[in-house]
Amino acid sequence: MSHHDHPSHVHHHFENEVQQFDSDKMGMWLFLVTEIMIFAGLFCVYVLYRTHNPEIFHYGHQFLDKNLGALNTLILLSSSLTMAWGVRAAQLSQKKTLLTMLALTMLCAFGFLYIKYIEYGSKIHHGTLYGNRYVWQSEDHGTEHGSPEGELHSLADAAQDANAVRDAALAAGTDTSASSMSVPTSQFAPAPEGPQSFEVKTPEQLKAEKEEQKHNFPQPAKAHLFFSIYFIMTGLHGIHVVIGIICIFTIFVLSARGAYNSTYYTPVDMVGLYWHLVDLIWIYLFPLLYLVD
Repeated sequence: MSHHDHPSHVHHHFENEVQQFDSDKMGMWLFLVTEIMIFAGLFCVYVLYRTHNPEIFHYGHQFLDKNLGALNTLILLSSSLTMAWGVRAAQLSQKKTLLTMLALTMLCAFGFLYIKYIEYGSKIHHGTLYGNRYVWQSEDHGTEHGSPEGELHSLADAAQDANAVRDAALAAGTDTSASSMSVPTSQFAPAPEGPQSFEVKTPEQLKAEKEEQKHNFPQPAKAHLFFSIYFIMTGLHGIHVVIGIICIFTIFVLSARGAYNSTYYTPVDMVGLYWHLVDLIWIYLFPLLYLVD
């Protein structure tokens, strides 16, 4: 076949469309293998640290919202469906369906990033960050959890409260030493007979208590390691999501110009493969980070 017989989308160094498609797909698979190797190294780091420091993972994962993680998993699975549907639409020369599926895939990707933005904002608020930036912020005092400054702050508050009680007792003309040693007779009163009323807590109150208990657990000495691994793995994955959005938007624009049809849809297929890998990596990240127990 001469150069003039080549279709416009077939490069001059390929004999035909089939050879170009096979070469492109082989190159894409080699690229995806390198991506898998990068994350495989991070998974090995995860396994190594979790084997030697399991307590930091059981402690740190409590600060992750598994509901948001599950929602992100559902979003990415949906985006894989729409992306695969878009590839099929390109193969069938269904331009309108292709544009719709690409738009839905981008919408899912932006939804994923928005949820990660909410999660990262919560980590920044609580100070559960990576490396030496890990400074867990107490809701009550805004000081580092377990730090000497936080303990001094608590002691100072307790001293102020004790002084306030003493001053109030002196102002009322009572003897604080006697009152402190006396035992209320009500402690020895018999329990009232008949039905007793119990406080019924709302789901919001139960959730608040659970959140407070979660943050009051004693933290391990190397708690920052979990959040370092969390930010490295999810951050790198987030970068791949952004790259995927750029690629999908590019083929969306070209699809609107009629660049792809049943005779040429290679770029759509290649971007689809990349996006499926991004989804697959998150399917591993979700249980490893959010479902430690």
